[in-house]
Amino acid sequence: MFHLSRIVAVVLVLLALALGTYAWMLSRTKPAPPAVSSLPVEAPKSTATFPVVVTSKAVPAGQAIGADALRVERLPINPPGAFKDVASAEGRVPVADLGEGTPLLEGQLVSGLALHVQDGERAIAVKADEANGVGNRVRPGDFVDVFFVLKSDGKDVEHTQARLLLPRARVLAFGSTSLDHLPNTKPVDAKAANAQAARPEAARTAVLAVPVMAVNRIALAESAGRLQLALRNPTDTAVPDPALFAELPTALRPRVLATGTAAQPPLQGIDVAQAGLRASDLADGGSANVPRSQAARTVNVATPVRAVRSATPVGGTEFEIIRGDRRETATY
Repeated sequence: MFHLSRIVAVVLVLLALALGTYAWMLSRTKPAPPAVSSLPVEAPKSTATFPVVVTSKAVPAGQAIGADALRVERLPINPPGAFKDVASAEGRVPVADLGEGTPLLEGQLVSGLALHVQDGERAIAVKADEANGVGNRVRPGDFVDVFFVLKSDGKDVEHTQARLLLPRARVLAFGSTSLDHLPNTKPVDAKAANAQAARPEAARTAVLAVPVMAVNRIALAESAGRLQLALRNPTDTAVPDPALFAELPTALRPRVLATGTAAQPPLQGIDVAQAGLRASDLADGGSANVPRSQAARTVNVATPVRAVRSATPVGGTEFEIIRGDRRETATY
């Protein structure tokens, strides 16, 4: 019995030693690190800046922007369509009023086909089809001669005629293609190129850049007759000599200057467009600038004329001019 008690005592002592050792080892173990939060960490704010052109003063709509109205500032944003230097934005025209310090963007400025119209020109659309549009082979950037055909109507047009109306007009747009939005002209292969050439797109209008003084002529010719476009080589710059033909009279007469002042100078440019044009003068060339009342009394030397002297009135001699079955009386 004594021997059994000793064995139990030894076992208890060994168990106590084992528990003590385990407790000592737990006391030396490092604590687990704290759990990392799953919330996103805010990134440090960027200090980068970008050069952006802004207005240095108020800019009204419809007027070209001068270099003195622009400056470059470094901003923390780089908006789409912004300009980086003043030279690239100078001379552009805003579509709305811009206040001082406003970043200048491409969408705020006039764009499109209007930028291809030169000073003194106007863009005008004329009817086009396969017949008068050179088989739809006209392309934006080409040069064409504009002819017109007038048929006799017994009123403004006495004789059917066809002649050159405007030489070397620049084509801004033809159908759905234009200089400001040209389609992809690079076919994938030769087969695609041949298919593209064999099926030119049908056009209904052609937009031409013409001098402002020629707009009246085109409008009258198209309303009274038919226009015909003739494609020409861009290197061919030949045009008719204006000195060989009389200027057409205008529908509105210029103001007569007071007696003793210099003669009224010829109308030019937009003044000619303001003065207008009559369809009858476009048809007959203005009778070489002879007033219509005088042109009606002009004797055609190719027509046999008999002059019969009549009684002598006071202040001159009266003649009766017989031209065919027409009789006219003139006093000399």
